[in-house]
Amino acid sequence: MHELSLLSDLMRKITSVAQEQHTEKVVSIRVKLGALCHLSPHHFREHFTHAARGTVAEEAQLEIEVMTDETDPNAQEIVLESVEIEV
Repeated sequence: MHELSLLSDLMRKITSVAQEQHTEKVVSIRVKLGALCHLSPHHFREHFTHAARGTVAEEAQLEIEVMTDETDPNAQEIVLESVEIEV
C-alpha cells in the first residue's frame, strides 16, 4: 500500500507542474527511487503506467534512477527530478 501512496503523491506533483505550465501533455519525467522505497524500476514503471492512465502524463517517457544510500533523507521516497512538458 505504501507504493500507492507514493504514486498518488507523485501524480499530484506532475499534474501540478502541468497546470502551472498550462499544458495538457507531459513528454518525459525523471525520478529517483529511494534505496528503501521497495520498488524496482520495472515495478515502478508498471505502477506508473497504471497511475498515469487518462492523465497528462499518460504517454510520458520515464527515466528512472535508483539511489543506493540507505541513510539519505529520501531513501523511502520517489523523488521527482524533472518534468518535461509539450510546448
